[in-house]
Amino acid sequence: MNARPLRYTIDSAWDSWHESGEGTARDWLVVHYASLVKFVAGRLGAGLPRTVDTGDLVSAGVFGLMNAIDRFDPSQGAKFETYAIPRIRGAILDGLRALDWVPRSVRSRSRSVQDAIAMLEHQHGRTPTDEEISAELSITTDELEKWLADIAAGSVGPLDHVALDTTAAQDDTHLQPGRAMEEGELRTVMRAEISKLPEREQAILILYYDDGLTLSEIGEALGVTESRISQIHTKAVLQLRSRLAAAGMG
Repeated sequence: MNARPLRYTIDSAWDSWHESGEGTARDWLVVHYASLVKFVAGRLGAGLPRTVDTGDLVSAGVFGLMNAIDRFDPSQGAKFETYAIPRIRGAILDGLRALDWVPRSVRSRSRSVQDAIAMLEHQHGRTPTDEEISAELSITTDELEKWLADIAAGSVGPLDHVALDTTAAQDDTHLQPGRAMEEGELRTVMRAEISKLPEREQAILILYYDDGLTLSEIGEALGVTESRISQIHTKAVLQLRSRLAAAGMG
């Protein structure tokens, strides 16, 4: 009789979990992939107020990791990291929403900026400038920058729920075909709307969501401060939200 191995490999752990349902194998996989949770939590948590405990983000992300391990099928040929990261991110975002830490004043300003952008876009048929948005809101451009900074701090992962990560489309589509169709349509619309943004906004969104760069790294690449990249990013996201709302998908 062969002795039970003292240590799993990735392949043997997946085999033991899926074929035999060994809890120890599942636990080993959770520990092995824990760095994914720390990575996603660190990226989403960057720039959050200190009142938000990173430990809370990690704890929420672990549930997303366990869900991914339970649902992942290695035989499909997909890479687990690619499959798991959107689910970890979603669990962390759900945890943040449950904390309800964003002040009402910030939510109100976010809606005001989004509404101003929508109105000005309809009026001019193009992306409004900061000066035009400021004038519409009866504030200065400096005040608008402060508003955008506050909104950015309260808008973690603003596009993640529509999964610019195309891998999210593979999430249990056989179990939820209606939802998969809706999310696929939403991603298609989002991609189309991003392509209509000014080149600078397009570049920032692609570098952030597709290439995984931080706002700081994008700032270095484009020769702009991180705070300015954050403001441009937030304005672009609010513009996309207003377009989705207009299309009945917001």
